[in-house]
Amino acid sequence: MAINVIVANCQSVVSPKSMKNVEDKLMLTVIADKLVNQADLKFVDKKTGKEYSSTKNVPVDASLFFKNKFCNWHYTNGVLNMAMIHLSDYLKEPKYLDFARKHVAFGFDNYKYFQSRYNPEKDGSHWKYPFGELYNTKELDDFGAMISSTIDVYQHVNGDKRPEYLDYANAMGKFIKEQKLRHTDGTFVRDFPRTNTLWGDDLYMSVPFLGRMYTLSKDTSYLNDAINQCINFDKYLWDENLGLYYHAYYTDLKRNGVAHWGRCNGWIIFAKVHLLAFMPQNHPQRQLIIDLLNKQIVGLSRYQSPEGVWHQILDKNDSYLESSCSAMFVYAIAKSVNEGWIDKKNASIALTGWEGLKNLMITSEGNMTNICEGTEVHDDLLYYYQRPYGINEKHGLGALLDAGIEIMKLKANNPALQKENEARTHLNKEVQ
Repeated sequence: MAINVIVANCQSVVSPKSMKNVEDKLMLTVIADKLVNQADLKFVDKKTGKEYSSTKNVPVDASLFFKNKFCNWHYTNGVLNMAMIHLSDYLKEPKYLDFARKHVAFGFDNYKYFQSRYNPEKDGSHWKYPFGELYNTKELDDFGAMISSTIDVYQHVNGDKRPEYLDYANAMGKFIKEQKLRHTDGTFVRDFPRTNTLWGDDLYMSVPFLGRMYTLSKDTSYLNDAINQCINFDKYLWDENLGLYYHAYYTDLKRNGVAHWGRCNGWIIFAKVHLLAFMPQNHPQRQLIIDLLNKQIVGLSRYQSPEGVWHQILDKNDSYLESSCSAMFVYAIAKSVNEGWIDKKNASIALTGWEGLKNLMITSEGNMTNICEGTEVHDDLLYYYQRPYGINEKHGLGALLDAGIEIMKLKANNPALQKENEARTHLNKEVQ
């Protein structure tokens, strides 16, 4: 039984089984307000169950862990923070900016407590330990998205100009230049599951950060690196036959992995959109990035399901319909139309995808469903088929908010396109 959701200062009451007939702004407000209410930034002592809002004055023998997933220092938190800032700016609503501001401050105010107690040999992987990614970086997803959101908080007109934010950004800029593992041609790689494996995810984990470092420092080497990563990732991962990106490339074997995984393709298109936002209009390679973006959108359009969304494995219709990659594609295509990077005829892909998300993936309570959990590189295609999916998993929420913002802009700027898409959708339903 659906629970009614009443939004403050709104006349509307949401009570259908899905968000199908709900106005876009109201739907995003329902989702974002839930996030604000759930983001209780606290620690819990596993020994006593007592909660702490700070690491100051906690017992010496306390065993502190995050109260909930919104406290973590994880790339998904960074994606969500950036989306909430975008929503705050679009709706002129400060509480969504505060969501990001408070989260970033929570990390910087408390990480040293855990850093002083962390023992790699005893505690294992740093990412299993509170704020491990903040003080013990190795992979791009340890810091790329989170520090990008920290830079956004730092640069926002109503953000926080804490000097340690800038210091950390510069330290990570130095790390990515001098220490991050790369292939012989400078492409970012990881040392697992094989030596120097290229992960498609890492284009997003690097490029938005590099773009922000360029604007922050005016150091063109950051921008050049971001451009080269986009070119090289395309060279290694693009499947010319299917018009999709593989999840991985094994440099030692000189071959790709097995899956055209949905969210990997989402990370790649996200990265291109972020890069174009930072590239100067007259940059000689700007059109090349736009061409790579166009090429990917054409490929993705071939695999959009009749329901409007995309599959977990994009070219496998027997894999489940997945919401996070669908939101990423809707966002990137809608924004690309809004910015004039691609032809307006592509707007129908985004509008149809958005309606598919509302019809199938968003409940009346403002919950996002069918979000694939974190996924590693595997050579077993069954692994991708069987990845668990959940509700309100952080891998999808940020992309959904960003998609909704760009769809609202698209509809506002192109009412004729919206009416044309509605007529086409109605006709298709009648034919079916």
